[in-house]
Amino acid sequence: MADTREYGERDSGADGFLSRARTVAAPGFNRWLVPPCALAIHLCIGMAYGFSVFWLPLSRAIGISDPVVCPNLSLIGALTTTACDWRVSDLVWTYTLFFVVLGASAAIWGGWLERAGPRKAGVVAAFCWCGGMGTAAIGVSMHQLWLIWIGSGVIGGIGLGLGYISPVSTLIKWFPDRRGMATGMAIMGFGGGAMIGGPLADLLMKHFASPTGVGVWQTFLVLASVYFVFMMAGAIGYRVPAEGWAPAGWTAPTSAKASISRFNVALSNAHRTPQFWLVWLVLFFNVSASIGIIGIASPMLQELFGGRLIDAPGVLFTAFDDDQKKAAAAVGAGFVGAISLFNIGGRFFWAWLSDRIGRKPMFATILVAGALLYGLAAPALAGTMLGLFILVFCILASMYGGGFATAPAYLADLFGTKYVGAIHGRLLTAWSTAGVVGPLLVANMRDRAIAAGVPRSDIYPPIFWVLAAMLVAGFVANLFVRPVAAKFHMPADDRPIAVETMAGGGTVAAEGGTSPVIVFAWLAVGLPILWGIYMTLSKALILLK
Repeated sequence: MADTREYGERDSGADGFLSRARTVAAPGFNRWLVPPCALAIHLCIGMAYGFSVFWLPLSRAIGISDPVVCPNLSLIGALTTTACDWRVSDLVWTYTLFFVVLGASAAIWGGWLERAGPRKAGVVAAFCWCGGMGTAAIGVSMHQLWLIWIGSGVIGGIGLGLGYISPVSTLIKWFPDRRGMATGMAIMGFGGGAMIGGPLADLLMKHFASPTGVGVWQTFLVLASVYFVFMMAGAIGYRVPAEGWAPAGWTAPTSAKASISRFNVALSNAHRTPQFWLVWLVLFFNVSASIGIIGIASPMLQELFGGRLIDAPGVLFTAFDDDQKKAAAAVGAGFVGAISLFNIGGRFFWAWLSDRIGRKPMFATILVAGALLYGLAAPALAGTMLGLFILVFCILASMYGGGFATAPAYLADLFGTKYVGAIHGRLLTAWSTAGVVGPLLVANMRDRAIAAGVPRSDIYPPIFWVLAAMLVAGFVANLFVRPVAAKFHMPADDRPIAVETMAGGGTVAAEGGTSPVIVFAWLAVGLPILWGIYMTLSKALILLK
């Protein structure tokens, strides 16, 4: 009998339990258990999007009711001060570190993940993400910003990167017939993490707040504990299909369907192909055009529509009194909630649609539609038709999420499934780069316009046009994507047996029936999602009043 151990893994102790060989599914395993395992991890690390809920409380961690402001405090000084409250601008660097380190770690350790398997990667992600939050809790309790940066930003960022890509190749192998839908389900969870974690963190901070503290470090510890349980359960639940497995009744597409490759490209060769860099540009432009404007969605709405948001037409945003500011902020929060829901839903819808029309046509659709919405609809509706303006940005948010969710399946179509997780890890550097470029571009254009005395209602149309141009650039890059040249294909004897046997009529496994474990797994992730949707809808409904 052939030795089932892979990549030098040992079969004893913890390492054996975490090894890739120990995660191979037994006959009859139900593949629908894998998506909730992926969701369990993505819903936890997706809280990275919700960390803004901590900025205002942390900006008064010393003063409690009012910030202790030190006018001459530098960023370097803010790292170690114990006498001054941090500024929001100091804290936001944690958010930047999240996504820079996410992309870097996914690129650096993506190859290791493919060798080690999703279970071990998921366990490491749990320790890094939750351990990083624990380190940040110590930083908050000691009032040391550098510990927050290292804990959540760097250590947590590594957990983000490994946790984000850990289910990608696994889901694609389990769902060769529904690649887009499968990855869309998991990555939908990443978008939904803040929808659950944000309201939960707010409730916990209110519970732990006292006359001597704002309740943030305690909230960090509670969240880290809860997330650790969910992430470990998800990691342990991961299984990979046995060689030769295929869904019942499914056959691999023939080579005539050029949009889906029947060959694999080695990780070392993927970045040498023009296809990798073209898809990199597509993702970069799609993310850059959305992430910056989403980050300022609430103030944008208030500045463009002013008093119309609060039944005070003719009143400019800059003339709001305190009560009007609070009312407008509530509407802005509802707008952000609506955007979040469409971002999450778009991750599933557009990825699902890509299974029907193909990945390249799907990206062409969202890039053209996005360019038209940014370039024509948004400027025309700004400050005039509130309902349609909100709808435009909700659709844009759905396409932003859809690009994320469909990228792994696009890579699998082009490069095969053997190293798609590692290749996807390297592709995420486009996200990290866009996470810096997009917000900086939008913020600088906005700040320069305000400094030049441009009325708030006239600031945004030029920004929209620049973002539309970025999506046009992404559309052009997508046009040039072609099947990968044969010289980059791995030799036939290096192709995964699963691809050959699926194409050649090999083993086709019937799925096990629905079991209590399947039901419990979906309830474990489904109930928090429903609670998050309820909390988000309760904020978004203010837009209908």
